This record gives sequence, C-alpha cells and structure tokens, in this order.
Amino acid sequence: MNRPDAQLWQAGWYRWARRQPSPHHGPRPASREVSLGVIHCISLPPDRYGSSDIEDFFLGQLNVDAHPYFQTIADLKVSAHFLIKRGGELIQLVSVDDRAWHAGASEFQGRSNCNDFSVGIELEGNDHSTFEPEQYDTLIALAQSLVSLYDIQHWVGHSDISPGRKTDPGPGFDWLRFRRAIGSMP
Repeated sequence: MNRPDAQLWQAGWYRWARRQPSPHHGPRPASREVSLGVIHCISLPPDRYGSSDIEDFFLGQLNVDAHPYFQTIADLKVSAHFLIKRGGELIQLVSVDDRAWHAGASEFQGRSNCNDFSVGIELEGNDHSTFEPEQYDTLIALAQSLVSLYDIQHWVGHSDISPGRKTDPGPGFDWLRFRRAIGSMP
C-alpha cells in the first residue's frame, strides 16, 4: 500500500472509524478486487433514529423483544462495511478486505453477487427522506479515501443493484452533491 491514504488503513480497517466488528462477513473470493461502492440506508425501528439498534442488528445482538418490527428481522444475518449515523459518526463493522453481507441478491454490469466486489456503506436514514450535512461530509471523506486506496470505479445505490427488491438510498440522497465532491461518474 503505497498510495497517499495508505497510512489511514490497516488490513482494511479505516483509522477514523470506530470499530464494531460484526460476525456477519466472510472472505472475498481471491480473484475479486473491490471495484464498486454501494450506498444504503437503514433505520431501526423503521423511521426512528439515534439508538444503537442498527449496530446491534449488524452485530447479531439486537434485542428482538424491544420492538415488534424486530421480530420480522430476527433471523437475518447482515452487515455493511460502514455505518454513518445522523450526526456523522463513522462506525466500521467489517474490514474492506472482507466481504460484508450487505447487497443480497444483486447484479452490476452483468456481474452477480455484488458482495464479492463491493464495499457497503449504510447511512442512518430511510429511503423517503433526506440525509444530514454531517453524513455527507463523513461519506465524502470516506469515499475519497476508499477511492485513493482501492480500485472503486463506480458508486451506486442498493436500488441500482437490486431493482424491484430495494429502493435505498431513495430520492432524498443527493447523488449530484456526492459525485461532484468525489469526482466520480455513475
């Protein structure tokens, strides 16, 4: 790793993120390099912000009796590489060198199983509202660092790789602002 941001990364872990290692991940196939960034959004319970429920869910520690909705997701084992909270706090759950379980059934440019070659970033929010300026600041800094170290060629929403199944990050996500800031094309 001899690129400018290499000192910010160690074994796929970002120096500026709070680590919360999730058990929900696996190795990337040896032939798959990280070339895709996928932006998601999540709120738990739906449309509520500010609790530790998202982290607990990704860590497999969600108290399923705390809210009726949690019973519907009790058996899911999912994760993302990163979570960006409403105030801009950055949490890393899986090393970028590993495969997080964020995309599910997915396809991009004829390649299936996007988990194999993507990094997943969750924004605390929902797909029918907007996101906070602090979230964009954190997302842009993270994306710029990821691009400087990995060969990420495209940034898409979960809806782009799982159309008809997923709608996030939704129309409230400002793609123009994001892409201008990182100098990226779709």
